[in-house]
This record gives sequence, C-alpha cells and structure tokens, in this order.
Amino acid sequence: MLVIPLFGLLACGTSSTSTETSPSPINGGTENWQLVWSDEFDGNAIDTRKWSLEINCWGGGNNEQQCYTDRASNAFLRDGLLHIVARKESYTGPSENEDSPDYLSSPLRTLPYTSARLRTKHKGDWKFGRFEIRAKLPFGQGTWPAIWMLPTDNIYGNWAASGEIDIMEAVNLKTQTDAAGTPTGKREARVHGTLHYGKAWPGNVYKGFPYELPNGQNPADDFHVYALEWHDGVMHWYVDGIKYATQTSSTWYTQYPDQNGTLITGAGSAPFDQRFHLLLNLAVGGNWAGNVNQGGVDDTVFPQSFLIDYARVYQKHPPAR
Repeated sequence: MLVIPLFGLLACGTSSTSTETSPSPINGGTENWQLVWSDEFDGNAIDTRKWSLEINCWGGGNNEQQCYTDRASNAFLRDGLLHIVARKESYTGPSENEDSPDYLSSPLRTLPYTSARLRTKHKGDWKFGRFEIRAKLPFGQGTWPAIWMLPTDNIYGNWAASGEIDIMEAVNLKTQTDAAGTPTGKREARVHGTLHYGKAWPGNVYKGFPYELPNGQNPADDFHVYALEWHDGVMHWYVDGIKYATQTSSTWYTQYPDQNGTLITGAGSAPFDQRFHLLLNLAVGGNWAGNVNQGGVDDTVFPQSFLIDYARVYQKHPPAR
C-alpha cells in the first residue's frame, strides 16, 4: 500500500458530528448472537493459531515512530490479559509491511520506539457480526491504541477502496486538549469509531464519531467494552453497551476501475460486504497522534501498555463448519 501523507491505515481523526444527539442506552448483551470465535488471553503465550504478530518498521503509512516486533517484551500474556507494550528504544527492521510484495527485499529502517500489532488475517476472517473487546487504554502524548478491521481480500482495490472499520481508536489520552497545554485545559478522553472507504488513496474518504465516557471517566483509568455490530448495510458502535454512532450504506461507498479503466461504483453495501479480519495495536506518534493535543511524542510517558481482557466475535447465523 502507498504511504498516506495525512492520515494512515489506522484511521484519522473524526470529521463530522454524529447524527444522534446523545448516546442511546441499549441492552449490550449477546443473547441474540452466537459466539463463533474468541480469545480470553488466559494462557501462557499468545495463541499463534489465532494471531500473527507483524514485524516491520513501516510506520503504518502515517509516519508513526514505532517498529512492530514479535518480541515478548512488546506483546505477552499475564494475569489473563494481553499486554501490548510500547517502549522507548531504537529498533531496526523492514521498511515495508508484510502485505507488500517488496517486504523481504525492502531496505532496513531504524525507528525510536518498539510496539506490537496483532492480526487475525487468514486465521479469523468474518463478514458481519458483533465484535466485542474489553480493554484498558494507554495514555500520554503520542500514544495511539486501536481496535480495528481491514479487508482480507481487497476485492475492490487498495486502501481505502476495499474499506477499513475502526471499532475504537484514541490518541493522547489524559493530555491537554489544547496545544498550549494550559493547566486548566480539558484532558483528552475521547474514543473514536470510524469508517474509511471511497476510492484507493488519494481518493479515499472517511466518516467517524467521537464518544466520551459519562461522569468524566477516562478510558485509560479502567477497562471498558468496545463493540461494533456489523450488519449488511448498517453498523453500530458501542461503549459499555451504550450505542453512540450508526453508519449506513446510504453514506459509504466504493469506486474502482474496471479492466478498461472505467470507474465502477460498488453495488449494495460495498465495500463492507466482504470478509474482514481483526487488528490490535499500539502506535506511537504519526500524522494523527503527533499533530494534535500538545503535539509530538512525550518520551517520558513510556513504556505504555494497552491491556486487552478478551476479544469475542458473535454472529447471528454462524456458518456451517
């Protein structure tokens, strides 16, 4: 994929206000869904039958400052939790990601942080369902945790023509929300749910919504349940069972060239009508986290940990095994 100069593959900041004036309380249970896949992170080691750990210093297409490794110091299980840890330490690795045809031959790059990015590609791929992750987020200027999904097959072309689903992202939690960092300024506490779609970069577009926990809670202080319900033509985002955003196929779309170069508009709920896989990662800096709040990366807050209690996938009509 191409490097994205403004916003990268981990979704950018939100650009619009939700059409819902306030979050809608719902029954956040799963009685209408059947569990089809899960990882409770109760073992002694990350289950490589479910997850692959990326190894690259690509920068996520966002000029991020971390190298992703498969080292136990960056991703491990302890006390029933997955720990994804970003550390201030230089590391050298491939300058392309694993999906690039040039990955093995790419020149090496050295970056000043390490972290981890786990994905279920070709090990857990789903079309539609309820995706539920209980997590506690890191904090500090330059931190960028994400729970998200990418298309497994890129049927409609390169990013973002084949879509991207961001279940939860947050940047710079607990920092001042204004660049001046005034002592009385509001502290960053937002999480975001976003879709990316449209044409392949640079013709991509996005739409996303922020959410703040009630009573001044900060997502870095405790565990919360982040969920997406993805149906054919409609998606709903939840935090702790509260629905805070909805998007439908009336606003998303995909456009891609046919064999003759004629631009085709995808039918129905495309591009969100294909199988996607799950990703969990903690990025450092980059074109979003490094350019908002107080700016840059605060070295003094590291190491920082992104803690995941479980990841569960439900479907209403599980496919036959």
